[in-house]
Amino acid sequence: MQTFKYVRILSVTLLLTGATAAWANMNIFACEPEWESLAKELGGDKVSTYSATNGMQDPHHIQARPSLIARARSADLLICTGADLEVGWLPQILQQSSNSKIQPGKDAYIEAAMLVERIEVPTRLDRAEGDVHAAGNPHIQLDPRNIKLVAAQVYKRLAELDNVNAAYYQQRYKDFNLRWDAALAGWEKQTEKLRGMPVVEHHKLFGYLFRWLGMKDVGQLEPKPGIEPTTAHLAELLQQLQQHPAKLVLRATYQDDRASRWLSDHAHIPALAIPATVGGSDKAKDLFSFYDDIVQRLQGIGQ
Repeated sequence: MQTFKYVRILSVTLLLTGATAAWANMNIFACEPEWESLAKELGGDKVSTYSATNGMQDPHHIQARPSLIARARSADLLICTGADLEVGWLPQILQQSSNSKIQPGKDAYIEAAMLVERIEVPTRLDRAEGDVHAAGNPHIQLDPRNIKLVAAQVYKRLAELDNVNAAYYQQRYKDFNLRWDAALAGWEKQTEKLRGMPVVEHHKLFGYLFRWLGMKDVGQLEPKPGIEPTTAHLAELLQQLQQHPAKLVLRATYQDDRASRWLSDHAHIPALAIPATVGGSDKAKDLFSFYDDIVQRLQGIGQ
């Protein structure tokens, strides 16, 4: 009887242990919502994801909170933009997490900006020029062609780090590519009328979007990157637009709208806010709807 009871206990224990191992997902720490959304697309039910920021936050200015350190400590893979976007908080999180797997240079560390062609890389660095990124414009998520390049590397790392599920990740990657290519073709067709449109932006945020859509950046509300708009600068910008008109003032939904409304009223051009990432609007719930929302909002101006 005792032997039978022991066998039953042992069997249940082994069963539970095996079930736990089968249910153990890869923990993915993403610095921004676009990379969390991409991880979900490629990882499916084999991954658990967490984003350190949300779509209504400026990712430059985040606190290295204990909750973020705890999340990083248990991460199996880290996906961040890099290019100094998170320089004010990510190094502290990585150091205090004591997680050797996700340190720079390790296989479980992905810096997305290093996987694409970066724009606006400065030829010289001078703090007097404002918040200039040495590695170029880090806001690569605003060109959907960049998303595809990053997806290839995320898939590769998932398959390597969790090779038991490599075939699963491969299938999801193929499916994502097919859907993304179809969506990309649709977005480009819908935005053909935007080519050549001159635009004023709040911050040098939309360079990749402008390059993709063929729009022209003709000024910024900020006198220098990272410096809040001033009355004097806005007056100068208004005078400039009288000679070289713009058709739109563009800002991210998380940015203050006062400066864009002022310029819109005085220059008699529309002001528009668009999400800068997933979660930046009610409709931008994942990568696909993020771009759907951007295109829909810009279409309203281009008509």
